[in-house]
Amino acid sequence: MQRKSLQNMTPGLMNLLAYERSWLKPDIRAGLSVAAVALPVAIAYAELAGVSAIVGLYSCILPMIAYAIFGSSRQLIVGPDAATCAVIAAVVTPLAAGNSELHWQLTIVMTLMMGTWCLIASRFRLGAIADLLSRPILNGLLNGVALTIIVNQISKILGFPSPSNELIERILALPENLLNSHWPTMGISLLTLLILLGVHYARPNWPAPLFAVVLTTALTWAANLPRFGIETVSGYTGGGLPMVSWPDFKPGLLRDLVIPALNLAVVSFVSMMLTARSFAAKNGYEVDADSEFRALGLVNIVSGLSQGFAISGANSRTAVNDANGGKSQLVSVIAALAIAVVVLFFSEPLQFIPIPVLGVILIYASWSLLDMRSIFRLRKRNRPAFNLALFTFLSVLLVGIIPGIGLAVLLGLLQFLQTVFRPTEQLLGVNDDGMIHSMGKDNGIKPVDGVIMYRFNSPLTYFNVAYFKRRITNLVDSRPSQPRWVVIDAVASFTHADISVLAAINELQRELKLRGISLVLAGRRTELTRWFRLHRSGSDERDLILVPDLYLALRLIQSKELKEEGMRDAEALLKG
Repeated sequence: MQRKSLQNMTPGLMNLLAYERSWLKPDIRAGLSVAAVALPVAIAYAELAGVSAIVGLYSCILPMIAYAIFGSSRQLIVGPDAATCAVIAAVVTPLAAGNSELHWQLTIVMTLMMGTWCLIASRFRLGAIADLLSRPILNGLLNGVALTIIVNQISKILGFPSPSNELIERILALPENLLNSHWPTMGISLLTLLILLGVHYARPNWPAPLFAVVLTTALTWAANLPRFGIETVSGYTGGGLPMVSWPDFKPGLLRDLVIPALNLAVVSFVSMMLTARSFAAKNGYEVDADSEFRALGLVNIVSGLSQGFAISGANSRTAVNDANGGKSQLVSVIAALAIAVVVLFFSEPLQFIPIPVLGVILIYASWSLLDMRSIFRLRKRNRPAFNLALFTFLSVLLVGIIPGIGLAVLLGLLQFLQTVFRPTEQLLGVNDDGMIHSMGKDNGIKPVDGVIMYRFNSPLTYFNVAYFKRRITNLVDSRPSQPRWVVIDAVASFTHADISVLAAINELQRELKLRGISLVLAGRRTELTRWFRLHRSGSDERDLILVPDLYLALRLIQSKELKEEGMRDAEALLKG
């Protein structure tokens, strides 16, 4: 029992305790490869989040080790992520009002809040929330975030001051601002892009961003490029690792972070689960959503306590891990230790990293997220999904990331409610072999004489049962000759004992009886018998016919029809 509890709490640790020696070599190779990719990306995402470069590295070390203990995915690498950093910047920047120390404090607090929300969700087993942001919403969100990041970095790579933090204003001001571009900054940006593309095409498996950062940083130090007006990263001056100061923090700011931290938790968890499930399926195992929710909460609390910012599953670094044959969570530990070595012994050169280099790397990383074709492919395949993805994309661009996410989730819920309120339906019939199928145009399925077989493709509940009743009566009234039987496929629609539904079925049964029509519920006979026995009142239970399935319903109808026909024949003989 104790081992099972430990397995549930620390699945990563249990995997490490069962470690196989043959995994060590591929894990070391994958760990160093992940570190090589994570170093420049973490620094760039720190710039995106609005904190100093070394904070991005803080966000990699202890959180990666924590996930190796508490995470259930053997391939997933956690770390800074474009979407989470963009959300942090959108929330914290206006609150900090240019105060870099306050910005860092708010970032840490928001990270701790996000981790707390994740732990609460895990405690209440809300892992199913991973399905709240559907694939169309996530497609629209990631495309909107990617385009927002790209537009926001243009001023950094071209060297002109940005007049506004709003996306639309930035785009409208772009033609005029291009005339004020800084040529040395453009030159270092172009050099960075050439290094990225050159390494990518010459050696696709090499970490191109790491080469770009190392080479341009060395050039900046050797040629003293800041004297030409090229900006470098700020927030580190040497003489020890930077620490955040808390005495001046105002607790009243916490209330402005509660809901954004909740939104951030949902977005990060959904993104992380998509990555974790994809690589788990590829490698033949499963990940538990509730365990991953808890792991995400713990790693973010660890990140906040170590002065880092919010993190999520990093799909690019996870792909690097998988491509290099990583077998276990030891990859995260090795990558974290490699980054820790850089922080402890090689952190001073961070102050020579040019800002435009990080801007180019962010655009380079965001370009892989930008996939508008994935949205427009939905237009022919699934129009509602296309509308939802496009709405999310435009919402993120026009009203911002946090409000855009809220509007997209609201629209997704409204689409779901519409599906439940007004679901699809089928009339059922039989083919020449007596098999029951949905009737369609020219599909050879014919109705049974005197019988309406109906399927309502949604669970019946209090807010759609009136529509259900109306559909049944409309179908009865629209028939040229009145049917004698109405058979409902109860499997699809009777999923729980809703008192309003059971009362409505009583009413429907009485209305049909007045017209000389018998109501039959086919499927879930045991459950329906128990539900109606507990909740029916003032009605004879024999009036409602319950059978185990549709085929038995037809056999029952045929036997009753034959019996009534025999009785009619006997009466005719007696009269004759």
